[in-house]
Amino acid sequence: MKYLSLKEFLFAALFTSLTVIGSYLIIPLPISPVPITLQTFFVLMSGLIGGKFVGLLSQLIYLLIGFIGIPVFAGGLGGIGILFSPTGGFLIAFPIAAFISGISKQTTSTNLLILKLISAKFIIYFSGVVFMIIGWDFNIISALSAGVLPFIPGDAIKVILLLIINKRLININYL
Repeated sequence: MKYLSLKEFLFAALFTSLTVIGSYLIIPLPISPVPITLQTFFVLMSGLIGGKFVGLLSQLIYLLIGFIGIPVFAGGLGGIGILFSPTGGFLIAFPIAAFISGISKQTTSTNLLILKLISAKFIIYFSGVVFMIIGWDFNIISALSAGVLPFIPGDAIKVILLLIINKRLININYL
């Protein structure tokens, strides 16, 4: 069992806070019940910078405070009922995505980093689409059209930004 240091707990709190801030920066989409936010940028960054356990912890804390009713989800929503909304599947994948993006923290291999970030995004997409199909009676085409396709360009930009951030921080002992 790995114990986190005080510094790692502080990083987890920072990334929880950044994810909350990212949830308030929204662009509603007329074709989707899921808005564009900066949440996933900070989810992936939490693992990338903090490592897999810091990323996982930060997103578990984020979900916990949201599920108990604090309005930290997109658009200032909170409560366990959000799990039963079209965005619920995306949210529950955040801890796993953060963990995946934190595997091999500070890697110097660009290909490995791209693979990690795309894999983490895939987990979020997959969970969200499955939730939309099972819980909201979307068919596969409408779930992909509402839950994946509108987000690909922005997520590509997020991955590029994370690659740049990683390149800048790789030689700094920040954690």
